[in-house]
Amino acid sequence: MTTAPLRSIRSILPDLSPFRSSRDFRLLWVQGLVTTFGSFMAMIALPLQIKDLTGSPLAVGAMGAVELVPLIVFGLYGGALADAVDRRRVILLTEAGLGLLAALLLLNALLPQPMLWPLYVVAAGVSALAGLQRPALDSLMARIVPHDQLTAAAALNAARWQLGTIAGPSVAGVVVAYAGHATAYGITILGFAASVLLCLRLSPAPAAHDAERPSLRGIAEGARYAWSRPVLLGTYAIDLAAMFFAFPNAIFPFLADELDAPWSLGLMYAAGAVGSVILSVTSGWTSRVRRHGLFVVFGAAGWGLAITAAGWFSNIWLVLVCLAFAGMGDTLSGLGRSTIWNQTIPEELRGRLAGIEVLSYSIGPQLGQVRAGAMAGWTGTRPAVWSGGIACLATVGLLAAVLPRLVTYDADTDEDALRRRAQKEASAPGAVAGTATGTAVPGATAPGTPAPGTETAAP
Repeated sequence: MTTAPLRSIRSILPDLSPFRSSRDFRLLWVQGLVTTFGSFMAMIALPLQIKDLTGSPLAVGAMGAVELVPLIVFGLYGGALADAVDRRRVILLTEAGLGLLAALLLLNALLPQPMLWPLYVVAAGVSALAGLQRPALDSLMARIVPHDQLTAAAALNAARWQLGTIAGPSVAGVVVAYAGHATAYGITILGFAASVLLCLRLSPAPAAHDAERPSLRGIAEGARYAWSRPVLLGTYAIDLAAMFFAFPNAIFPFLADELDAPWSLGLMYAAGAVGSVILSVTSGWTSRVRRHGLFVVFGAAGWGLAITAAGWFSNIWLVLVCLAFAGMGDTLSGLGRSTIWNQTIPEELRGRLAGIEVLSYSIGPQLGQVRAGAMAGWTGTRPAVWSGGIACLATVGLLAAVLPRLVTYDADTDEDALRRRAQKEASAPGAVAGTATGTAVPGATAPGTPAPGTETAAP
């Protein structure tokens, strides 16, 4: 009598296969959890400090504009770099650099009169280092996660990210309120120090012997490949639209004040993560789905609908529930994007395509902060939120109509997915040896799994 219910429960619980098959995946999962927690401490403290110094929503939103150019330039270059050098070294050095930038934030916060301009300088530096790091991180995953565990690894990465997202903002709101910005930045430094120690234990991941030096020609080659694949274009375009129109995080401090609930700010930042965790811990069923393009479309549409409702309601608890549903939609869309990317992109282009992926799910939030801040200054906070949600819904519907290949994508029939699967099967003995021992296999063709959403490690 109890066997059937147990089977039903197990069918929705997360698939833990990547933990068992790859030592390096376990290390990166723990490292990512530590970094995410520490980073979110500073990511909450930084806009709050700008708000305290200026009182201007536009000044807070301008942080996204400052971060945009470094993210574009270094994200593209970081993709080419990931195909040409040891990816472990790139990750290690950028983590150390992010820790140093957090130290600069701490020093500025300890001044009798903290200055505004260093906050923008550090934000730009963080964006540059994150752009360099993320392609190496994503393309390293390509070597350590087996082909048949792509969606499971994406779900585990999403759960890791959201656990940090819940803990970081929730604790950060309390820390900043009672201990100040400097304490939050100090915790961030400790997180990056622990992350560097974990990265030192990763296996080397050298580039292939015939890899070319980073160049504009190499970047252009990756861009041409992406442009020639309508399915990939659809994932990039939908994510950009969803984040640009419906990413109101920068104006959450003003929304909390307008709803007469300043105590809820940390909960606002954490609510989306709660929804994401709910989906992640019940994600077992996603490993059995083959139509991942539908994940992308329905997830982004759900995000837009939930953000619309969050801007419309005036009850803080209803707003928090809507933000939780938005997090579920974002995670569902992210699982679809991650799986499609890793099922279809060739290993020799994975670093450069990872650079483009960084732009697709990072530029949107940066521009979204600028849009939200400017719109809030013009129309008010709540209209800036719900109008963005409506624009997101309309744009996602339009893109789904003009890019039908994304909607009909099937992992069992798509030519690129079948080609990548065949390459993986052909290299299975070497790939298995590499993942079983935790040793990266140079030139292995196992696709990787970048985490969904806007997961940029940054103080």
